[in-house]
Amino acid sequence: MSDLTIAIPSKGRLKEQAEAYFADCGLKLRQTGGDRGYTASLDGAPGVNVLLLSASEIARGVLDGSFHLGVTGEDLLREYADRFDDQAWLLKGLGFGHARMVVAVPESWVDVDTIADLEDVGHAFTARHGRRMRVATKYLNSCRRFFSERGLTQYRLVDSAGATEAAPASGSAELIVDITSTGSTLTANNLKILSDGEMLASEAQLTASLNANWSHDTRKSLKRILDMIEARQLAKVSSMIVSDQSFASILSRFAPDGFLVDGNLVLPKAEAKSAAIRLSAEGYAPLSLHNPEFLFLDTNTIYTDFSTALDRSA
Repeated sequence: MSDLTIAIPSKGRLKEQAEAYFADCGLKLRQTGGDRGYTASLDGAPGVNVLLLSASEIARGVLDGSFHLGVTGEDLLREYADRFDDQAWLLKGLGFGHARMVVAVPESWVDVDTIADLEDVGHAFTARHGRRMRVATKYLNSCRRFFSERGLTQYRLVDSAGATEAAPASGSAELIVDITSTGSTLTANNLKILSDGEMLASEAQLTASLNANWSHDTRKSLKRILDMIEARQLAKVSSMIVSDQSFASILSRFAPDGFLVDGNLVLPKAEAKSAAIRLSAEGYAPLSLHNPEFLFLDTNTIYTDFSTALDRSA
């Protein structure tokens, strides 16, 4: 039996958040060799090997097919990809690791608010200084794609080795492209984000490789993981109304947003209490309201969509 390999961040906040996310879905991470080990397993997921690596290693490994799955930022995946749509499939945003990739210029550039303004200023800058404006960034490929799509030509990229936001103040660049969560670091360095300068809204993604060796066994392991995740996420936003009587006859009329599980009515949490009161008044009492831990459905669209894309790319 071939094992599925998933790579998870090895340290820091992303590791903690990834561990907590999987544990909440019944997939507790157990490291091999203690806290300093770089391999692990997931409880409840047989046939799965876990590697603990840096976010950039994970992105590259998913793209080249070294790993079946990875948890890393979409920003890194798109930066390192040659042909993103042929290399990776974003299965699910995990709700943490939020950041924006943005174009930021000095606040003193009061007449520059858009990419079009930047192009105009760039022509004047080139004429005055005999060179193009420098853009400091660690995201060279993403910058080239974004600027090309928007017709920006008057720039040259400078690979940022240190704190990118300090580049304009130090004189090593005129503007920057960087990742920000709150924008406070940019403000502290007297920088502003262009009104149309958001290149990507990123978060940690559970991503599958389209280049990995997917066997019947590894697909089965993937479906088990996705079933656990989706069952937990659905349960967290749902409540179940349980009664001795069947709700089948009133489902379409009374609860169009609901569905039945073993004759019990599942509804969004926000609707469940008022629905229970109405049903009680209509003669369905006694009944009870439950918050399930997991709700497994007969289909998993996330897995089905990926499986279709994988077959198409074969």
